[in-house]
Amino acid sequence: MELRCVGASGLKVSTLGIGCNNFGGRLDYSQSEVVVHAALDHGVTHFDTADVYPMGDGGTSEEYLGKALGVRRSDVVVATKFGMKMSEQMSGGSRRYLVQAVEASLQRLDTDWIDLLYFHAPDADTPIDETLRALDDLIKVGKIRYIASSNFVPWQTVEAHYVARELGLNRFIATQERYSLLSRKVEAETIPLCQKYGLGLVPFFPLESGVLSGKYEIGKPVPEGTRLSKSKALADMFLSDTNLEIAAKLGEFAKGEGKELIDLAFAFLLRDGVVPSVIAGASTPAQVARNAKAVEWQLSSEQAKAVAQILD
Repeated sequence: MELRCVGASGLKVSTLGIGCNNFGGRLDYSQSEVVVHAALDHGVTHFDTADVYPMGDGGTSEEYLGKALGVRRSDVVVATKFGMKMSEQMSGGSRRYLVQAVEASLQRLDTDWIDLLYFHAPDADTPIDETLRALDDLIKVGKIRYIASSNFVPWQTVEAHYVARELGLNRFIATQERYSLLSRKVEAETIPLCQKYGLGLVPFFPLESGVLSGKYEIGKPVPEGTRLSKSKALADMFLSDTNLEIAAKLGEFAKGEGKELIDLAFAFLLRDGVVPSVIAGASTPAQVARNAKAVEWQLSSEQAKAVAQILD
């Protein structure tokens, strides 16, 4: 498993990360533990969770991840997030709430430190300098190693960068945004921003909730047991005829290269080094193994151009 630095920092993560939002939701503890151990066996060092995961039962994902890692905790990079609504009184980026949120995450994860902490969403009520100062203090006392943003629009990311630089504070080393073969808005501004300011881009929804795994086809029923068979909201969001048509064309290209659509989905995101790691959920060891194989493919410049022609 290849390791890459996150942005211009010295933090290294495996090119495959495990998204842990299923832990405590679709997966009970024993199933979550099996996924974590399978990931470790395949050289995965990057586990991504959040205090609000799974949505509707926040905190369980962190608890399951911490318990499953056990004595292997120091071998991996644990990324978690704060800022989204945990309760009526618990959300945002204020110093008061941030310190409380970090302490709660440390307890649930059963660890003394968080490797990478994301500000999960901007807080219009709190000045960014207040949040950055509080994060910097938590880094100085050793409770956090690195910080990052998520769901920020480009101007907010730039503002945070310059405020941190002006005040001499630790800066965000990454941003986590939606990015895939079928969702490429970040290519216009966010990726150039990351390249200029030394941030890593960590994609979420890299497989478009399974559409880029090859599971779904136009005119065929949604396979039973899949995520989109259980959530109408997600199905409405991802299963458009346009998405399925493009996915089919991309699948044909991958087949011509001796690969599959899922291989192309990972290789495309990892092609130019801006993306250090692709986080993907998995519910079985077999899925972990398949994803680990997918990140091995490195697109040539000619293959990347051919993919761009299909997408454009």
